[in-house]
Amino acid sequence: MNFRVVRNHEEQYSIWPVGKALPNGWQEEGTVASREECLAHIGRVWTDMRPASLRGAAR
Repeated sequence: MNFRVVRNHEEQYSIWPVGKALPNGWQEEGTVASREECLAHIGRVWTDMRPASLRGAAR
């Protein structure tokens, strides 16, 4: 089964099965691969786990 990497407006990442409708508030990030590959990709790109609104407030 393939998954896709999704991201919400707070720039938080998750994976979602290909073929299932995305939940409200989530958009495709562009990566489609196995579960393990998607999680590895998220590990590389999501280096600051704080929501975008919190990161912006800390500046």
